[in-house]
Amino acid sequence: METKSQTRICVPVCEKDVGAIGQAMASAAADADLIEIRLDCLDPLKVEEAVEKTGELIAGSPRPTILTYRPAEQGGHRDLDTKSRLNFWLFRRRTTPAFYDLELDIAAHAALFDHGKPLDWSRVICSHHDFQGLPPNLSQIYERMTQTPARILKIAVQANDITDCLGLFSLLDKARADGREMIAIAMGMAGFATRVLGPSRGAFLTYGSLQEERATAPGQVTAAELRKLYRIEKISRQTLITGLVGLPVGHSISPHVHNAGFEESGIDGVYLPFEVKDLGSFMRRMVHPRTREIDWNLRGLSVTAPHKNAVISFLDWVDPAAQKIGAVNTIVIDAGQLSGYNTDAGGFDKTLTDHLGELRGARCAVIGAGGGAQAVVYSLRQKQAHVTVFARDVGKGKLLAERFGATCKTIGSERFAGFDVVVNATPLGTSGTQEKRAPAMAEQLAGARLAYDLVYNPRETVFMREARAAGCDVIGGMEMLVAQAAEQFRLWTGVSAPEDAMRSAAINALKQ
Repeated sequence: METKSQTRICVPVCEKDVGAIGQAMASAAADADLIEIRLDCLDPLKVEEAVEKTGELIAGSPRPTILTYRPAEQGGHRDLDTKSRLNFWLFRRRTTPAFYDLELDIAAHAALFDHGKPLDWSRVICSHHDFQGLPPNLSQIYERMTQTPARILKIAVQANDITDCLGLFSLLDKARADGREMIAIAMGMAGFATRVLGPSRGAFLTYGSLQEERATAPGQVTAAELRKLYRIEKISRQTLITGLVGLPVGHSISPHVHNAGFEESGIDGVYLPFEVKDLGSFMRRMVHPRTREIDWNLRGLSVTAPHKNAVISFLDWVDPAAQKIGAVNTIVIDAGQLSGYNTDAGGFDKTLTDHLGELRGARCAVIGAGGGAQAVVYSLRQKQAHVTVFARDVGKGKLLAERFGATCKTIGSERFAGFDVVVNATPLGTSGTQEKRAPAMAEQLAGARLAYDLVYNPRETVFMREARAAGCDVIGGMEMLVAQAAEQFRLWTGVSAPEDAMRSAAINALKQ
């Protein structure tokens, strides 16, 4: 069995003066294996002073260091041409960091470093960055880098869709076959998988910021998250991989929920956010076992907006309930086949039944006509509840109601007295621009028995507060989130999910 590669996390330190660099280096020690000192971040008026003290910074560093002097076009903070940077490095050869990061245009002048004290090229990282996207000549760039004497090669490119990760993973495989050390990063949320899975696929290191607001490249998460949330040092080529497919996905707390489940259950698995624009390309090139271009132990996927409906056409088998709902939120990959399920309906049914018991004949109002409403209306009608869909888009609402034998009304100043259940299946109340809004206020909810908000972030929404003020029992979206995630976990692993641990992780994530 193939052994796992060594995992190294490098924390970049990007500060304007020496004092701040020293403080940041001390803070980085908790989660860093290496610390990158970004000299290009220094105040231009303080560069010489700082460089004079570089030796002290390196000597006092709690972790091995990388020195970097990055130009703006390569992601740096200063306009620096090749000549000025070349002169800079020629006079810094006597510093003794663990590594120097030299861009390809500098490393290509290797012969100039042979005069005087030669540069130890075993300590050089030859790097190239492209913030526009995946360059069509990626393999040629790699070959040019192999012509330098640098021991380690680094390529970081902007990922405009998740399939751009394939080029970086291929580079890691090629470098291993060539006997070269390689760092390959796809920047941006779409490239996130390369940051977490890179070390297990042979990457020399990966990068994690000291704090979220101190990220030095798009898509960079904190070193603490890499260690504690994604448990990066435990990932190998055999690790079971799952993840969330959607656009966007960066806001989701599902990685907290499922990774806590893996940790609590002692399962060698990881759950990642997969930002997908072109669903067809992703399913063909990275997911389906018959056509995918990457060797990985992909076991299952959660699916969220906007792909819950479209993904059905790429599956080999769809659970009858999911077919009736018209939406899949869970994919299981097994025996070369993709199977689709909808655990939203089951999660909703479980939590509501736990609170109300028998639902036959219950009067239920569902506000909204989107993907969440589809699963809710289906679930309620399966229990033979009477359902009224309230929608601003009456046409959409009528289509949903007619599919499942419900009725439809326009939402406005409707009062819900006499309803056993009122469900908010709209985004109103979600953290962000919608947070202060609610689909119904206390005076409208007065006389209803129970209000159920599918929104889980924040935990206490305006709708929930208004419902309490109206005297209603209340269920928040957290319960459905955990219940549907627990069923996903069971489908992927074959074992019961540790719901308490998953719920605690979700609650803690919302507190951050």
